[in-house]
This record gives sequence, C-alpha cells and structure tokens, in this order.
Amino acid sequence: MARKRSGLSALSRGLALLASTAAILQCFAMALNGLSEGRNGEDLRQLEAVLRRSCTACYAAEGVYPSSLEELEERYGLQIDHTRFTVRYRTFAENLMPDITVLENKP
Repeated sequence: MARKRSGLSALSRGLALLASTAAILQCFAMALNGLSEGRNGEDLRQLEAVLRRSCTACYAAEGVYPSSLEELEERYGLQIDHTRFTVRYRTFAENLMPDITVLENKP
C-alpha cells in the first residue's frame, strides 16, 4: 500500500510540475505578444510624429507645407516602409498643416 501512495504522489507531483511549467510558458508567450503589440503601436506614433515634424520643417524653410507625401520623401529624405504602413496625406491649402493619418497594414 505504501508503494502505491508513493507512486501516486510522484505522479501527481510530476503532473503538477508539468502544469505549472505549461502555465509559466503560456504567461511568457502572452508577455512577448504584448511587447510586440506595444512596439508596433510605438512605431506608428513615431512615424506620425516624424511626418508632422518634417512638414513643419518644410514650412519653416519654404513658407509652404509640402504638397504631397512624395515631396517629403524626395526632398527631405523621409523614408516610409509602405509595406508596413499606409499614410493618408491630405492637403487643404499651402498655409494649413496637412491632415496626416498613419495606419498599420495587417499581414
């Protein structure tokens, strides 16, 4: 009888260890996923901030806002990963800040 208890307790300890290891790995995977999502969101905010600063720099240098996103890329060296982000750039007038929206493309 003592051997059966010993075998059952060893089995239950093994299962508990396996379950706790699986739970820890699951928590680790969720934390990594959260970090990745946070990084993507930060990249999006940074790109929008860079676009706005570039527009402001163009306005300060030339007295008008850039007429297109392509103008910012060509004349000011702005580099955008178009496979990862979609940028909506709408101008109203030369003296008004363009409407800039940055969206992340889903794979």
